Amino acid sequence: MLQKIFPFKIQTIQTDNGTEFTYKYISDTELCPFDIALKNAGVQHKLIPPRTPWHNGKVERSHRNDRRYFYNWEKFASVEDLNRKLK
Repeated sequence: MLQKIFPFKIQTIQTDNGTEFTYKYISDTELCPFDIALKNAGVQHKLIPPRTPWHNGKVERSHRNDRRYFYNWEKFASVEDLNRKLK
């Protein structure tokens, strides 16, 4: 979805080391679905150093604001309902 919306090619995505983004610290052979999707899209995946949440400060602040101004006010019956309300 992001590749369709942005007016430029996404070259790199930076994430923390959560297992939703990488299996780097739990498997030497298996790739997580997020890594596979990025690889298929030709997007580089950059990881912040482990145990350094201050590298991810903008994202953490954004999540806090999302929770405060959206998720705390809305209730969702399904993923489809969430996506509809996000639009």
